[in-house]
Amino acid sequence: MISTIIWNARGINTQGVIERLKNLKIIHQVSIIAVLEPFSDTAQLNTFKSMLAMDQAISNSNGKFWLFWNTDVTCKILEADEQQVTCEINHNEVPVTCIKTFIYAKCKEYLRKPLWDRLLYFADKTDSIPWCTVGDFNVITDTDEKLGGCVYNIKKSLEFIGVIEACGLMDLGFSGPKFTWSNQRGINSRIWKRLDRAMVNDKWLQDMPHSNITHLPSVGSDHCPLLMEITARSEEHIKYFKFLNCWVEQPSFTETVEKCWNRPVEGNPMWSFHQKLKRLSCTLSVWSKQQFGDIYAKVKEYEENARILEEKLIQNNTEEDRAALHGINAEYIRFMKLEDSILKQKSQLHWFKEGDANSKYFHALIRGRRRRLFIHKILKDNDEWVQGDEYIAKAACDYFQDILTGEEKVIDEAPLECIPRLINREQNDRIKAMPSMEELKEVVYSMNPNSAAGPDGMNGYFFQKLLGYY
Repeated sequence: MISTIIWNARGINTQGVIERLKNLKIIHQVSIIAVLEPFSDTAQLNTFKSMLAMDQAISNSNGKFWLFWNTDVTCKILEADEQQVTCEINHNEVPVTCIKTFIYAKCKEYLRKPLWDRLLYFADKTDSIPWCTVGDFNVITDTDEKLGGCVYNIKKSLEFIGVIEACGLMDLGFSGPKFTWSNQRGINSRIWKRLDRAMVNDKWLQDMPHSNITHLPSVGSDHCPLLMEITARSEEHIKYFKFLNCWVEQPSFTETVEKCWNRPVEGNPMWSFHQKLKRLSCTLSVWSKQQFGDIYAKVKEYEENARILEEKLIQNNTEEDRAALHGINAEYIRFMKLEDSILKQKSQLHWFKEGDANSKYFHALIRGRRRRLFIHKILKDNDEWVQGDEYIAKAACDYFQDILTGEEKVIDEAPLECIPRLINREQNDRIKAMPSMEELKEVVYSMNPNSAAGPDGMNGYFFQKLLGYY
């Protein structure tokens, strides 16, 4: 795991800041420390490097940004100015080269313009490289990120929001206190804001989705230190069956489902239904591999084949080459539509207009949702935080085992006699009666066809199509 501390400390040698950094370094096994506004002469940089037991240190041009790192990290400075330091970073535990831009933005809006220009520049250069921007941006993105004081004028943030969108950056979110800065004035004059944050590009979410930010207590400064943790986890996981809506458009789908479903299964109706669904999921998985293969790989393959045939057609314009190109283009378009359908279903964008397509945007949404589902740490009943997949799994098992294996107690049913009977026998018989086919159809067709699949992998669209056969 790579741990990084980013802190606008308002003076590295005041109010026990250096001691706290030492403690944080030991507790979280920090490899990189970024100190904003050290309020100390750069001649003292090496002294503080030794005090923090770090191996390397640099300062930016105006001395308002100090960066320290250990030898387990290879850090190459790509660019540094008054508001940002950009580094190329490698770590022994995470075999991915990434770019980090540490930010200390100016307080005045017009002075931040050069910083936004540099972010736009790096966004263009790092499209295929994991890139993270983290630090004190001195501006918020939403009125909810401020508490106290006058009502915030969101127009002050429009330029920053525009830069975030143009750079394709996504907020990593956080755990801990909501706000990272306070003016530390009296109760009636106190203001809180979230000025410090971490944002990453799509490639970062793809290669390092197990990244999280924690807002640590703001002891010794008006800013919270940010703890950034990147955990290297095994990507080996079980791939569960998920029904794809695009399957129903294929000519052989109906026949495949009917043949599988009509094979008899012995047992009571619910057992039979469960077994048929289980068998059908296996059948559809095999059928999909034979019918399509890897759809994402096919799109790239047909795109490359189309490019080769176009070049060949330019050099040798024959009827055979034109026919071959038309055939490849038709297959290319077919697989692009399949990919678009799958991405829309996975990203669950019900409002997205038919015909619009942006696969990169869809992939980013999917990765962002998956990242939010990761459990980085949990809090036990004794207020102890637990990290690590094995420890989290054990704590979860212990918790539910305690709940589900409690002491056997006999329930006294006497108080139940005091509850009045509001349902008569006739109403009760109607409730217990088997539903008619019309009632079943009404319920099934009222389902959202794009609803998330259940444990069996089937969504509302599948059941609507299945019911249509009867």
